[in-house]
Amino acid sequence: MSVSFDIQSSIANYRVVIKNGAFAEVQRQDENSAVLCDNFFETAFSGNARVISVPANEETKSLKSVPDIIIKMRDLALTRQAKLTAVGGGSLQDVATFCASIYMRGIKWDYIPTTLLGMVDSCIGGKSSINVGRYKNLVGNFHPPETVIIDPNLVLSLNAEQKIAGLCEAVKICYARGSLSFSEYMQLNPQVDMDVERYADIIELSLKAKKWFIEVDEFDKAERLLLNYGHTFGHALEGASNFEVSHGIAVGLGMLIAINYAQVSRGLKQTPADTQQLKDYVVGLLDQIPTLKEIIQRIDVEKVFECFISDKKHSASHFIIISVNNSGALERLFIEKTEINIVNLKSAISSVISQSYK
Repeated sequence: MSVSFDIQSSIANYRVVIKNGAFAEVQRQDENSAVLCDNFFETAFSGNARVISVPANEETKSLKSVPDIIIKMRDLALTRQAKLTAVGGGSLQDVATFCASIYMRGIKWDYIPTTLLGMVDSCIGGKSSINVGRYKNLVGNFHPPETVIIDPNLVLSLNAEQKIAGLCEAVKICYARGSLSFSEYMQLNPQVDMDVERYADIIELSLKAKKWFIEVDEFDKAERLLLNYGHTFGHALEGASNFEVSHGIAVGLGMLIAINYAQVSRGLKQTPADTQQLKDYVVGLLDQIPTLKEIIQRIDVEKVFECFISDKKHSASHFIIISVNNSGALERLFIEKTEINIVNLKSAISSVISQSYK
């Protein structure tokens, strides 16, 4: 399979290439380039002296890790004409975007996502999100890559939980795009155990759905905000679990919390058909993670809420989330910071932690 398309950006247009076997081509680097990869892929570039490897974790996408990477880039004598090739998952992508944007006021870079989550979602959009201290995604910027190169064969190296994390993000994007996109996704019958070609179809569908959002609203001012569906609650679950719950899984849980909040607070007596289908599908995915129930049942609701209220998307007077309306469409919901609303929010969180969302 080989598919390519362009992303229009006011900063610089860039190309997405989906091609089986593309990773082998990326391993051959020219003299004026360097590789920033997670530790797992370090040996794949053993013949290239210009390799910076970092752990694939939340610590890597923190502000305190940036100086070390920048110094290593300088130690490799990278010039302003150099290109950085980033190889890894979402955390690696965040720090690569940020470092490429500030090194010598910005150098070109390419990105090769190695997780399904990165392939279906974060590889396009040009954003970096960097943790600072205990605050998740507090700083960041926009610096799109020159090329995004996706090799669906890399999905075969992932475990079931990593695949589920990616599918949670993919279905979220397609649901946010609307009924037609969501229907196309569900018709592909996406499951954990699929062949590479079907995963490639999921990747293409998800990215083309997200392409619409980032081209009409590049800097997160309007339509693109709908892609935060599941993220505000999800980030809170990540933080409260000390990141035992990974990002994609947390987004899946976050979508369920948002649906429950709509039912509790907005009198959503009958769940819209698409929303119910989404809920059943996500629950079916999450049920395939044997350790998840035990992990989330250890999480304290108050700690989740503490992380929730510190989210950067809220205003001084309102909590701001993405939720479903009576027709099942997504919309931004401004929740006044009243006692009853706080009770309802905690109730929605608790329903997922206690597994009563079913």
